[in-house]
Amino acid sequence: MVMKRISGGVVLALTVATLAACGGNNENGGASGSPAASSPAAGASASSAASASADYGDTGGLKLPLVDKPTTINWMLVGDSPVNDKMIVKEIEKRTGITVNFQTYASSTYQDKLKVTVASGKLPDIFHGLTAAELKKLGKQGAVVPINDYADMLPNFKKLYMEENDWVVKSYGDESGKMYTWPIYDMNRAVNHGFLYRKDIFEKNGIPEWTDTEGFYQALKKLKEIYPDSYPYASKSTVNIFKDFAYGWGIGGANYPVYYDEAAKTWKFASTQPESKEMLDFMKKLYNEKLLDPEFITDTQDSWTSKMTSGKSFVTFDWIGRLDLFYNQVKDSNPEYDLRYGNPVGPTGHVRSLPKIEAGWSITVANNANKEASLKLLDYLTSPSGAALMTLGVEGETFNFDANGKPVYPELANEPAVDIKVLENKYGMWLEGAYLRPDHRSVYFNYTEKEQEAQDKITNGNKFEPLDPVLNFTDDETATIAELQTSLQKAAEEFNTRYVLDKKYGDAEWEAWKTNADKLGAAKLAKIFNEAQQRFDSAK
Repeated sequence: MVMKRISGGVVLALTVATLAACGGNNENGGASGSPAASSPAAGASASSAASASADYGDTGGLKLPLVDKPTTINWMLVGDSPVNDKMIVKEIEKRTGITVNFQTYASSTYQDKLKVTVASGKLPDIFHGLTAAELKKLGKQGAVVPINDYADMLPNFKKLYMEENDWVVKSYGDESGKMYTWPIYDMNRAVNHGFLYRKDIFEKNGIPEWTDTEGFYQALKKLKEIYPDSYPYASKSTVNIFKDFAYGWGIGGANYPVYYDEAAKTWKFASTQPESKEMLDFMKKLYNEKLLDPEFITDTQDSWTSKMTSGKSFVTFDWIGRLDLFYNQVKDSNPEYDLRYGNPVGPTGHVRSLPKIEAGWSITVANNANKEASLKLLDYLTSPSGAALMTLGVEGETFNFDANGKPVYPELANEPAVDIKVLENKYGMWLEGAYLRPDHRSVYFNYTEKEQEAQDKITNGNKFEPLDPVLNFTDDETATIAELQTSLQKAAEEFNTRYVLDKKYGDAEWEAWKTNADKLGAAKLAKIFNEAQQRFDSAK
Protein backbone atom coordinates (compact mmCIF):
# COMPACT_ATOMS: atom_id res chain seq x y z
CA MET A 1 0.00 0.00 0.00
CA VAL A 2 0.91 3.58 -0.45
CA MET A 3 -0.11 4.54 3.06
CA LYS A 4 2.62 5.42 5.52
CA ARG A 5 1.31 3.93 8.72
CA ILE A 6 1.77 5.76 12.02
CA SER A 7 3.54 3.48 14.45
CA GLY A 8 2.68 3.14 18.09
CA GLY A 9 -0.37 4.17 20.05
CA VAL A 10 -1.35 7.22 22.00
CA VAL A 11 -1.97 6.74 25.69
CA LEU A 12 -4.92 8.89 26.61
CA ALA A 13 -4.95 10.86 29.85
CA LEU A 14 -8.35 12.39 29.51
CA THR A 15 -11.32 13.11 31.71
CA VAL A 16 -14.78 14.19 30.73
CA ALA A 17 -14.14 17.53 32.35
CA THR A 18 -11.01 18.11 30.29
CA LEU A 19 -12.79 17.16 27.09
CA ALA A 20 -15.59 19.59 27.76
CA ALA A 21 -13.22 22.24 26.43
CA CYS A 22 -13.33 20.61 22.99
CA GLY A 23 -16.67 22.17 22.20
CA GLY A 24 -15.21 25.62 22.38
CA ASN A 25 -12.02 24.94 20.45
CA ASN A 26 -12.81 27.15 17.48
CA GLU A 27 -10.17 29.81 17.40
CA ASN A 28 -11.41 31.24 14.12
CA GLY A 29 -15.01 31.47 15.19
CA GLY A 30 -16.21 29.86 11.99
CA ALA A 31 -19.26 27.64 11.95
CA SER A 32 -20.69 25.53 9.22
CA GLY A 33 -24.14 25.93 7.86
CA SER A 34 -26.31 24.13 5.37
CA PRO A 35 -24.81 23.77 1.91
CA ALA A 36 -25.86 26.51 -0.45
CA ALA A 37 -28.60 25.53 -2.83
CA SER A 38 -27.48 27.57 -5.79
CA SER A 39 -25.48 30.57 -4.68
CA PRO A 40 -23.64 31.52 -1.50
CA ALA A 41 -25.30 33.67 1.08
CA ALA A 42 -24.37 37.31 1.50
CA GLY A 43 -20.97 37.65 3.11
CA ALA A 44 -19.50 34.51 1.56
CA SER A 45 -16.05 34.77 0.06
CA ALA A 46 -15.45 35.51 -3.59
CA SER A 47 -13.90 32.08 -3.96
CA SER A 48 -17.13 30.50 -2.69
CA ALA A 49 -19.12 32.50 -5.18
CA ALA A 50 -16.93 31.28 -7.99
CA SER A 51 -17.32 27.66 -6.95
CA ALA A 52 -21.09 27.86 -6.95
CA SER A 53 -21.21 28.10 -10.74
CA ALA A 54 -18.12 26.04 -11.59
CA ASP A 55 -18.28 22.41 -12.69
CA TYR A 56 -15.94 20.35 -10.55
CA GLY A 57 -17.22 16.98 -11.62
CA ASP A 58 -19.07 14.36 -9.61
CA THR A 59 -19.45 15.53 -6.02
CA GLY A 60 -21.65 12.59 -5.11
CA GLY A 61 -24.61 14.87 -4.44
CA LEU A 62 -22.91 17.55 -2.37
CA LYS A 63 -23.56 21.14 -3.39
CA LEU A 64 -20.62 23.49 -3.55
CA PRO A 65 -19.69 25.62 -1.71
CA LEU A 66 -20.10 23.58 1.46
CA VAL A 67 -20.58 26.54 3.82
CA ASP A 68 -22.54 29.79 3.66
CA LYS A 69 -19.97 31.97 5.37
CA PRO A 70 -16.16 31.98 5.55
CA THR A 71 -14.97 29.08 7.67
CA THR A 72 -11.50 28.00 8.74
CA ILE A 73 -10.78 24.53 10.06
CA ASN A 74 -7.61 23.11 11.59
CA TRP A 75 -6.48 19.73 10.25
CA MET A 76 -3.63 17.94 12.02
CA LEU A 77 -1.77 15.32 10.02
CA VAL A 78 1.59 13.92 9.01
CA GLY A 79 3.59 15.98 6.54
CA ASP A 80 7.21 16.75 5.81
CA SER A 81 6.74 20.46 5.17
CA PRO A 82 4.16 23.28 5.46
CA VAL A 83 1.51 23.16 2.74
CA ASN A 84 -0.79 26.09 3.48
CA ASP A 85 0.70 28.16 0.64
CA LYS A 86 0.29 25.36 -1.90
CA MET A 87 -2.25 24.64 -4.59
CA ILE A 88 -4.33 22.17 -2.63
CA VAL A 89 -5.30 24.64 0.10
CA LYS A 90 -6.20 27.36 -2.39
CA GLU A 91 -8.26 25.00 -4.52
CA ILE A 92 -10.15 23.54 -1.55
CA GLU A 93 -11.08 27.06 -0.46
CA LYS A 94 -12.09 28.00 -4.01
CA ARG A 95 -14.41 25.03 -4.31
CA THR A 96 -15.81 24.63 -0.81
CA GLY A 97 -15.52 28.03 0.87
CA ILE A 98 -13.48 26.37 3.63
CA THR A 99 -9.98 27.56 4.45
CA VAL A 100 -7.98 24.60 5.70
CA ASN A 101 -5.12 25.21 8.09
CA PHE A 102 -3.05 22.06 7.71
CA GLN A 103 -1.00 21.48 10.85
CA THR A 104 1.74 19.18 9.56
CA TYR A 105 4.23 17.25 11.67
CA ALA A 106 6.95 14.83 10.64
CA SER A 107 6.09 11.17 11.09
CA SER A 108 8.92 10.83 13.63
CA THR A 109 7.31 13.40 15.96
CA TYR A 110 3.62 13.10 15.09
CA GLN A 111 2.66 10.60 17.76
CA ASP A 112 4.26 12.62 20.53
CA LYS A 113 2.55 15.78 19.32
CA LEU A 114 -0.78 13.99 19.02
CA LYS A 115 -0.47 12.59 22.52
CA VAL A 116 0.04 16.07 23.97
CA THR A 117 -2.72 17.57 21.84
CA VAL A 118 -5.30 14.96 22.78
CA ALA A 119 -4.41 15.12 26.46
CA SER A 120 -4.88 18.91 26.40
CA GLY A 121 -8.49 18.53 25.29
CA LYS A 122 -7.99 21.19 22.59
CA LEU A 123 -8.55 18.99 19.61
CA PRO A 124 -8.01 20.12 16.02
CA ASP A 125 -11.13 19.96 13.86
CA ILE A 126 -9.81 16.93 11.93
CA PHE A 127 -6.96 14.63 12.93
CA HIS A 128 -5.84 11.02 12.73
CA GLY A 129 -3.53 8.50 14.35
CA LEU A 130 -5.30 7.07 17.41
CA THR A 131 -5.95 3.38 17.90
CA ALA A 132 -9.49 2.15 17.42
CA ALA A 133 -9.93 1.67 21.17
CA GLU A 134 -8.64 5.17 21.95
CA LEU A 135 -10.91 6.73 19.38
CA LYS A 136 -13.99 4.93 20.69
CA LYS A 137 -13.12 6.13 24.19
CA LEU A 138 -13.03 9.72 22.96
CA GLY A 139 -16.33 9.17 21.19
CA LYS A 140 -18.04 7.91 24.32
CA GLN A 141 -16.79 11.01 26.13
CA GLY A 142 -18.32 13.23 23.47
CA ALA A 143 -15.03 14.62 22.20
CA VAL A 144 -15.35 13.37 18.62
CA VAL A 145 -18.33 13.07 16.32
CA PRO A 146 -20.35 9.89 15.69
CA ILE A 147 -20.13 10.25 11.92
CA ASN A 148 -23.02 7.99 10.97
CA ASP A 149 -25.39 10.20 12.98
CA TYR A 150 -24.78 12.86 10.29
CA ALA A 151 -25.15 10.50 7.31
CA ASP A 152 -28.06 12.42 5.78
CA MET A 153 -25.78 15.38 5.05
CA LEU A 154 -22.93 13.14 3.87
CA PRO A 155 -24.05 11.44 0.63
CA ASN A 156 -20.69 9.88 -0.18
CA PHE A 157 -20.18 8.44 3.29
CA LYS A 158 -23.74 7.17 3.34
CA LYS A 159 -23.47 5.51 -0.07
CA LEU A 160 -20.07 3.87 0.36
CA TYR A 161 -20.13 2.93 4.04
CA MET A 162 -23.77 2.40 4.92
CA GLU A 163 -25.61 1.39 1.76
CA GLU A 164 -23.15 -0.37 -0.54
CA ASN A 165 -21.05 -1.80 2.31
CA ASP A 166 -23.37 -2.16 5.27
CA TRP A 167 -20.76 -4.14 7.23
CA VAL A 168 -18.58 -1.07 7.77
CA VAL A 169 -20.39 0.35 10.79
CA LYS A 170 -20.63 -3.13 12.33
CA SER A 171 -16.89 -3.60 11.90
CA TYR A 172 -15.66 -0.17 12.93
CA GLY A 173 -18.37 1.24 15.17
CA ASP A 174 -18.69 0.86 18.93
CA GLU A 175 -21.14 -1.40 20.76
CA SER A 176 -23.84 1.26 20.35
CA GLY A 177 -23.36 1.38 16.60
CA LYS A 178 -21.62 4.76 16.65
CA MET A 179 -18.77 5.15 14.17
CA TYR A 180 -16.09 7.73 14.91
CA THR A 181 -13.60 6.98 12.14
CA TRP A 182 -13.73 8.05 8.48
CA PRO A 183 -12.51 5.17 6.27
CA ILE A 184 -10.36 5.31 3.16
CA TYR A 185 -11.94 3.89 0.01
CA ASP A 186 -10.38 1.90 -2.83
CA MET A 187 -6.78 2.74 -1.98
CA ASN A 188 -5.15 -0.57 -2.76
CA ARG A 189 -3.89 -1.88 -6.03
CA ALA A 190 -5.51 -5.21 -6.88
CA VAL A 191 -2.12 -6.94 -6.96
CA ASN A 192 0.88 -5.67 -5.06
CA HIS A 193 2.92 -8.76 -4.08
CA GLY A 194 3.50 -12.25 -5.36
CA PHE A 195 5.96 -14.75 -6.81
CA LEU A 196 8.50 -13.25 -9.21
CA TYR A 197 10.67 -15.19 -11.65
CA ARG A 198 13.49 -14.63 -14.14
CA LYS A 199 11.59 -14.99 -17.39
CA ASP A 200 14.78 -14.57 -19.41
CA ILE A 201 16.38 -17.57 -17.66
CA PHE A 202 13.22 -19.67 -17.95
CA GLU A 203 12.94 -19.01 -21.69
CA LYS A 204 16.66 -19.47 -22.32
CA ASN A 205 16.41 -22.99 -20.86
CA GLY A 206 13.02 -23.95 -22.23
CA ILE A 207 11.37 -24.00 -18.80
CA PRO A 208 7.67 -23.08 -18.91
CA GLU A 209 6.19 -20.81 -16.25
CA TRP A 210 4.49 -22.96 -13.64
CA THR A 211 0.71 -23.11 -13.48
CA ASP A 212 0.42 -25.18 -10.30
CA THR A 213 2.46 -26.29 -7.31
CA GLU A 214 3.96 -29.34 -9.01
CA GLY A 215 4.96 -27.21 -11.98
CA PHE A 216 6.64 -24.76 -9.59
CA TYR A 217 8.62 -27.60 -8.02
CA GLN A 218 9.63 -29.04 -11.39
CA ALA A 219 10.78 -25.60 -12.61
CA LEU A 220 13.01 -25.14 -9.55
CA LYS A 221 14.34 -28.67 -9.94
CA LYS A 222 15.25 -28.06 -13.58
CA LEU A 223 16.99 -24.79 -12.68
CA LYS A 224 19.07 -26.62 -10.08
CA GLU A 225 20.14 -29.19 -12.67
CA ILE A 226 21.23 -26.47 -15.10
CA TYR A 227 22.79 -24.21 -12.45
CA PRO A 228 24.05 -26.60 -9.76
CA ASP A 229 25.74 -23.83 -7.75
CA SER A 230 22.49 -21.90 -7.45
CA TYR A 231 19.63 -22.00 -4.99
CA PRO A 232 16.72 -21.36 -7.35
CA TYR A 233 14.36 -19.87 -4.74
CA ALA A 234 15.61 -17.04 -2.50
CA SER A 235 13.75 -15.05 0.14
CA LYS A 236 14.32 -11.91 2.19
CA SER A 237 11.02 -12.23 4.08
CA THR A 238 12.57 -14.09 7.05
CA VAL A 239 9.75 -15.75 9.04
CA ASN A 240 7.14 -13.89 6.98
CA ILE A 241 7.74 -16.45 4.25
CA PHE A 242 5.20 -18.68 6.00
CA LYS A 243 2.58 -15.95 5.86
CA ASP A 244 3.40 -15.26 2.20
CA PHE A 245 2.93 -18.92 1.26
CA ALA A 246 -0.17 -19.38 3.44
CA TYR A 247 -2.65 -17.86 0.97
CA GLY A 248 -1.82 -20.53 -1.58
CA TRP A 249 -2.79 -23.19 0.96
CA GLY A 250 -6.00 -21.40 1.99
CA ILE A 251 -4.86 -20.47 5.49
CA GLY A 252 -3.77 -16.88 5.00
CA GLY A 253 -5.45 -13.73 6.23
CA ALA A 254 -4.93 -10.29 7.68
CA ASN A 255 -5.02 -11.78 11.20
CA TYR A 256 -2.61 -14.61 10.44
CA PRO A 257 -1.98 -17.01 12.11
CA VAL A 258 -5.73 -16.80 12.70
CA TYR A 259 -7.84 -17.06 9.55
CA TYR A 260 -11.47 -17.51 8.53
CA ASP A 261 -12.41 -20.81 6.90
CA GLU A 262 -15.14 -19.79 4.46
CA ALA A 263 -16.35 -23.35 3.90
CA ALA A 264 -16.71 -24.12 7.60
CA LYS A 265 -17.67 -20.52 8.46
CA THR A 266 -15.28 -20.74 11.40
CA TRP A 267 -12.13 -18.96 12.53
CA LYS A 268 -9.17 -21.29 13.02
CA PHE A 269 -5.57 -21.15 14.17
CA ALA A 270 -3.74 -21.62 10.88
CA SER A 271 -0.48 -23.07 12.14
CA THR A 272 -2.07 -26.30 13.42
CA GLN A 273 -4.27 -27.03 10.43
CA PRO A 274 -3.53 -29.94 8.05
CA GLU A 275 -3.00 -27.41 5.26
CA SER A 276 -0.17 -25.84 7.25
CA LYS A 277 1.59 -29.19 7.53
CA GLU A 278 1.17 -29.72 3.78
CA MET A 279 2.71 -26.32 3.15
CA LEU A 280 5.64 -27.03 5.49
CA ASP A 281 6.20 -30.45 3.93
CA PHE A 282 6.45 -28.78 0.53
CA MET A 283 8.89 -26.17 1.80
CA LYS A 284 10.89 -28.90 3.53
CA LYS A 285 11.16 -30.78 0.23
CA LEU A 286 12.47 -27.64 -1.47
CA TYR A 287 15.00 -27.13 1.32
CA ASN A 288 16.21 -30.75 1.40
CA GLU A 289 16.73 -30.74 -2.38
CA LYS A 290 18.65 -27.45 -2.18
CA LEU A 291 16.00 -25.65 -4.23
CA LEU A 292 15.37 -23.23 -1.37
CA ASP A 293 18.19 -20.94 -0.27
CA PRO A 294 19.43 -22.19 3.15
CA GLU A 295 19.56 -18.54 4.28
CA PHE A 296 15.84 -18.03 3.64
CA ILE A 297 15.17 -17.22 7.31
CA THR A 298 18.15 -14.95 7.87
CA ASP A 299 18.95 -13.36 4.51
CA THR A 300 19.33 -9.58 4.33
CA GLN A 301 17.93 -7.25 1.69
CA ASP A 302 21.39 -6.63 0.18
CA SER A 303 22.32 -10.29 0.08
CA TRP A 304 18.99 -11.28 -1.43
CA THR A 305 19.28 -8.51 -4.02
CA SER A 306 22.71 -9.77 -5.02
CA LYS A 307 21.42 -13.31 -5.49
CA MET A 308 18.43 -12.22 -7.55
CA THR A 309 20.48 -9.97 -9.83
CA SER A 310 23.60 -12.09 -10.30
CA GLY A 311 22.23 -15.49 -11.27
CA LYS A 312 22.52 -17.19 -7.89
CA SER A 313 18.71 -17.36 -7.55
CA PHE A 314 15.87 -17.01 -10.03
CA VAL A 315 12.55 -17.04 -8.15
CA THR A 316 11.35 -15.10 -5.12
CA PHE A 317 8.35 -13.43 -3.49
CA ASP A 318 8.15 -9.65 -3.32
CA TRP A 319 6.52 -6.35 -4.25
CA ILE A 320 5.71 -5.77 -7.94
CA GLY A 321 7.81 -2.60 -8.00
CA ARG A 322 10.83 -4.88 -7.85
CA LEU A 323 10.14 -6.00 -11.43
CA ASP A 324 11.47 -2.74 -12.83
CA LEU A 325 13.78 -1.77 -9.96
CA PHE A 326 15.96 -4.83 -10.44
CA TYR A 327 16.04 -4.35 -14.21
CA ASN A 328 17.07 -0.72 -13.88
CA GLN A 329 19.79 -1.78 -11.46
CA VAL A 330 21.43 -4.29 -13.83
CA LYS A 331 20.35 -3.26 -17.35
CA ASP A 332 23.75 -1.83 -18.28
CA SER A 333 25.57 -5.07 -17.52
CA ASN A 334 22.69 -7.43 -18.35
CA PRO A 335 20.16 -5.87 -20.74
CA GLU A 336 18.42 -9.24 -21.14
CA TYR A 337 17.45 -9.35 -17.46
CA ASP A 338 13.67 -9.83 -17.29
CA LEU A 339 11.97 -10.33 -13.93
CA ARG A 340 8.25 -11.08 -14.23
CA TYR A 341 5.24 -11.77 -12.04
CA GLY A 342 4.51 -15.48 -11.76
CA ASN A 343 1.41 -17.52 -11.08
CA PRO A 344 0.41 -18.26 -7.47
CA VAL A 345 1.83 -21.32 -5.73
CA GLY A 346 -0.27 -23.66 -3.62
CA PRO A 347 -3.42 -25.79 -4.00
CA THR A 348 -5.82 -22.83 -3.99
CA GLY A 349 -4.02 -21.00 -6.79
CA HIS A 350 -4.81 -17.76 -4.95
CA VAL A 351 -2.98 -14.65 -3.82
CA ARG A 352 -3.86 -12.28 -1.02
CA SER A 353 -6.84 -9.98 -1.55
CA LEU A 354 -6.31 -6.40 -0.47
CA PRO A 355 -9.23 -4.64 1.24
CA LYS A 356 -11.25 -1.99 -0.59
CA ILE A 357 -12.16 -0.21 2.64
CA GLU A 358 -9.81 0.47 5.52
CA ALA A 359 -10.21 2.45 8.72
CA GLY A 360 -6.87 1.88 10.39
CA TRP A 361 -5.88 5.53 10.23
CA SER A 362 -8.70 6.60 12.58
CA ILE A 363 -9.41 9.86 10.74
CA THR A 364 -11.87 11.67 12.97
CA VAL A 365 -13.70 14.97 13.56
CA ALA A 366 -13.75 16.92 16.82
CA ASN A 367 -17.15 17.62 18.33
CA ASN A 368 -17.04 21.40 18.12
CA ALA A 369 -18.63 24.29 16.24
CA ASN A 370 -16.86 23.30 13.02
CA LYS A 371 -17.99 19.68 13.00
CA GLU A 372 -20.49 19.98 10.13
CA ALA A 373 -18.05 21.87 7.91
CA SER A 374 -15.36 19.31 8.71
CA LEU A 375 -17.64 16.37 7.97
CA LYS A 376 -18.79 17.88 4.68
CA LEU A 377 -15.20 18.52 3.66
CA LEU A 378 -14.29 14.89 4.33
CA ASP A 379 -17.35 13.86 2.34
CA TYR A 380 -16.31 16.06 -0.58
CA LEU A 381 -12.81 14.58 -0.57
CA THR A 382 -14.44 11.14 -0.65
CA SER A 383 -16.39 12.05 -3.80
CA PRO A 384 -14.95 11.39 -7.29
CA SER A 385 -14.40 15.13 -7.63
CA GLY A 386 -12.50 15.38 -4.34
CA ALA A 387 -10.55 12.22 -5.11
CA ALA A 388 -9.36 13.70 -8.38
CA LEU A 389 -8.33 16.94 -6.68
CA MET A 390 -6.29 15.29 -3.92
CA THR A 391 -4.57 12.66 -6.07
CA LEU A 392 -4.59 14.01 -9.65
CA GLY A 393 -4.70 17.80 -9.29
CA VAL A 394 -6.54 20.34 -11.44
CA GLU A 395 -6.80 19.39 -15.09
CA GLY A 396 -5.61 22.15 -17.38
CA GLU A 397 -3.75 23.84 -14.54
CA THR A 398 -1.48 21.37 -12.77
CA PHE A 399 -1.75 18.50 -15.24
CA ASN A 400 -3.09 17.29 -18.58
CA PHE A 401 -3.84 13.80 -19.82
CA ASP A 402 -1.64 12.42 -22.58
CA ALA A 403 -2.87 10.33 -25.50
CA ASN A 404 -2.79 7.22 -23.30
CA GLY A 405 -4.88 8.80 -20.55
CA LYS A 406 -1.97 9.25 -18.17
CA PRO A 407 -1.46 12.49 -16.26
CA VAL A 408 1.43 14.74 -17.29
CA TYR A 409 2.62 17.60 -15.07
CA PRO A 410 4.29 20.38 -17.15
CA GLU A 411 5.77 22.10 -14.11
CA LEU A 412 7.47 18.84 -13.12
CA ALA A 413 8.96 18.06 -16.52
CA ASN A 414 12.49 18.06 -15.11
CA GLU A 415 11.72 15.52 -12.41
CA PRO A 416 13.20 12.07 -13.15
CA ALA A 417 9.89 10.54 -12.03
CA VAL A 418 6.66 12.06 -10.80
CA ASP A 419 5.47 10.04 -7.83
CA ILE A 420 3.13 10.84 -4.97
CA LYS A 421 5.92 12.35 -2.87
CA VAL A 422 6.82 14.79 -5.63
CA LEU A 423 3.16 15.78 -5.92
CA GLU A 424 2.91 16.27 -2.17
CA ASN A 425 5.98 18.49 -2.09
CA LYS A 426 4.93 20.60 -5.08
CA TYR A 427 1.17 20.90 -4.70
CA GLY A 428 0.22 19.55 -1.26
CA MET A 429 -1.55 16.56 -2.84
CA TRP A 430 -1.39 13.06 -1.36
CA LEU A 431 -1.16 14.32 2.21
CA GLU A 432 -1.20 11.42 4.64
CA GLY A 433 -4.57 11.36 6.35
CA ALA A 434 -6.16 13.69 3.77
CA TYR A 435 -6.51 11.49 0.70
CA LEU A 436 -9.65 9.49 1.32
CA ARG A 437 -10.29 8.01 -2.09
CA PRO A 438 -7.66 7.96 -4.84
CA ASP A 439 -8.45 8.54 -8.47
CA HIS A 440 -7.24 5.46 -10.31
CA ARG A 441 -5.94 7.60 -13.15
CA SER A 442 -3.35 9.00 -10.72
CA VAL A 443 0.36 8.22 -10.77
CA TYR A 444 0.04 5.59 -8.03
CA PHE A 445 -1.93 3.43 -10.47
CA ASN A 446 0.27 4.31 -13.44
CA TYR A 447 1.56 0.77 -13.92
CA THR A 448 4.59 -0.14 -15.96
CA GLU A 449 4.14 -2.84 -18.59
CA LYS A 450 5.40 -5.49 -16.15
CA GLU A 451 3.19 -4.25 -13.30
CA GLN A 452 0.15 -4.20 -15.59
CA GLU A 453 0.90 -7.77 -16.59
CA ALA A 454 0.79 -8.71 -12.90
CA GLN A 455 -2.58 -7.01 -12.45
CA ASP A 456 -4.03 -8.72 -15.51
CA LYS A 457 -2.67 -12.17 -14.66
CA ILE A 458 -4.46 -12.28 -11.30
CA THR A 459 -7.58 -10.20 -11.94
CA ASN A 460 -8.46 -11.82 -15.26
CA GLY A 461 -8.29 -15.22 -13.61
CA ASN A 462 -9.88 -14.01 -10.37
CA LYS A 463 -7.08 -15.68 -8.43
CA PHE A 464 -7.82 -13.99 -5.11
CA GLU A 465 -8.24 -15.57 -1.70
CA PRO A 466 -11.51 -14.27 -0.16
CA LEU A 467 -11.16 -11.46 2.34
CA ASP A 468 -11.77 -12.41 5.96
CA PRO A 469 -14.57 -10.57 7.81
CA VAL A 470 -13.46 -7.46 9.71
CA LEU A 471 -14.45 -8.13 13.31
CA ASN A 472 -15.13 -5.71 16.13
CA PHE A 473 -13.58 -6.72 19.45
CA THR A 474 -14.23 -5.51 22.98
CA ASP A 475 -11.41 -3.88 24.94
CA ASP A 476 -10.90 -7.06 26.96
CA GLU A 477 -10.83 -9.19 23.82
CA THR A 478 -8.34 -6.85 22.19
CA ALA A 479 -6.01 -7.14 25.19
CA THR A 480 -6.28 -10.94 25.24
CA ILE A 481 -5.70 -11.21 21.49
CA ALA A 482 -2.59 -9.05 21.75
CA GLU A 483 -1.21 -11.29 24.47
CA LEU A 484 -2.06 -14.63 22.88
CA GLN A 485 -1.34 -13.79 19.28
CA THR A 486 2.16 -12.50 19.98
CA SER A 487 3.26 -15.60 21.86
CA LEU A 488 1.51 -18.01 19.50
CA GLN A 489 2.89 -16.39 16.39
CA LYS A 490 6.42 -16.48 17.75
CA ALA A 491 6.03 -20.13 18.73
CA ALA A 492 4.56 -21.00 15.33
CA GLU A 493 7.39 -19.27 13.49
CA GLU A 494 9.97 -21.11 15.55
CA PHE A 495 8.28 -24.46 14.97
CA ASN A 496 7.81 -23.83 11.24
CA THR A 497 11.47 -22.96 10.88
CA ARG A 498 12.65 -26.02 12.76
CA TYR A 499 10.26 -28.24 10.81
CA VAL A 500 11.67 -27.09 7.47
CA LEU A 501 15.34 -27.07 8.51
CA ASP A 502 15.58 -30.20 10.65
CA LYS A 503 15.43 -33.46 8.71
CA LYS A 504 14.37 -35.29 11.88
CA TYR A 505 11.16 -33.29 12.15
CA GLY A 506 8.08 -35.14 10.91
CA ASP A 507 4.70 -36.44 12.01
CA ALA A 508 5.62 -36.92 15.68
CA GLU A 509 6.93 -33.39 16.04
CA TRP A 510 3.86 -32.07 14.25
CA GLU A 511 1.53 -33.76 16.74
CA ALA A 512 3.59 -32.45 19.64
CA TRP A 513 3.39 -28.93 18.19
CA LYS A 514 -0.41 -29.08 17.98
CA THR A 515 -0.57 -30.04 21.66
CA ASN A 516 1.82 -27.26 22.60
CA ALA A 517 -0.13 -24.69 20.56
CA ASP A 518 -3.30 -25.52 22.50
CA LYS A 519 -1.40 -25.09 25.76
CA LEU A 520 -0.30 -21.68 24.55
CA GLY A 521 -3.91 -20.68 23.90
CA ALA A 522 -4.61 -21.46 20.22
CA ALA A 523 -8.14 -22.71 20.93
CA LYS A 524 -8.82 -19.75 23.23
CA LEU A 525 -7.67 -17.32 20.54
CA ALA A 526 -9.88 -18.91 17.89
CA LYS A 527 -12.81 -18.85 20.32
CA ILE A 528 -12.50 -15.08 20.76
CA PHE A 529 -12.66 -14.62 17.00
CA ASN A 530 -15.64 -16.93 16.66
CA GLU A 531 -17.56 -15.16 19.43
CA ALA A 532 -16.90 -11.84 17.72
CA GLN A 533 -18.05 -13.39 14.45
CA GLN A 534 -21.34 -14.43 16.07
CA ARG A 535 -21.92 -10.85 17.22
CA PHE A 536 -21.07 -9.60 13.74
CA ASP A 537 -23.49 -12.02 12.09
CA SER A 538 -26.35 -11.12 14.44
CA ALA A 539 -25.80 -7.33 14.31
CA LYS A 540 -28.19 -5.24 12.25
